[in-house]
Amino acid sequence: MVVNFSKSRAFMDRYPGVAFGLTLISNCQNPTNPPGFDPYKRKLLRKMRKRENLAEITGRIDTYGRFFQSFGYECPLPKHLKRTIHSGFPRYNLMVDAHFMAEMCAGILVAVTDHERFDGKLKLDLAEEGETCRGMGDRKILTQGGEIVLRDEKEIVCVLCQGADEKTRVRDDTRHVLFYAYGVPGIADRYLREGLTIAAETASQFGGGKIESLEIF
Repeated sequence: MVVNFSKSRAFMDRYPGVAFGLTLISNCQNPTNPPGFDPYKRKLLRKMRKRENLAEITGRIDTYGRFFQSFGYECPLPKHLKRTIHSGFPRYNLMVDAHFMAEMCAGILVAVTDHERFDGKLKLDLAEEGETCRGMGDRKILTQGGEIVLRDEKEIVCVLCQGADEKTRVRDDTRHVLFYAYGVPGIADRYLREGLTIAAETASQFGGGKIESLEIF
């Protein structure tokens, strides 16, 4: 299995050197709380909460926050970090939990999706003013001109500052899971790799899947 991905010329001209990463795990189960998962999460949580690690994570999350604010949006990462520090990682299902763990442990923005629900190739691009996307829960998303978006060959599937779409969200029957991570100016490539490695290894270890690829572009 392969993921066909590219960056548009418009994106590269506006954001030279800004990275995007993705990892595909095939034939993965999506249990709620598999055996051994809780102690695994606690180990990562202890590492995340160490003072020196937490300071660096907070700094990266603040970088995302400033980027969101430049488009007039509130970044969800600071609130997620505060909740995680005080209450630990949330529990939904393996794939969604792996996505939260990747975000919080690396201090980056990650999406979790069903690879089979994309229509063709993926492209990182800039939106035109007034484009639409059917967001989570069928919420209508309306783009500003210049917002960073991910497209498949049919439509926008994610708007960086406004969220992912309903079409590609993971479900109980998802078996081929694609995690992708957005960089923004000031976020080094290695942190995308760090976060996506956590997501991929978690899904593989506890869902029985195979890591098909992990790439930073």
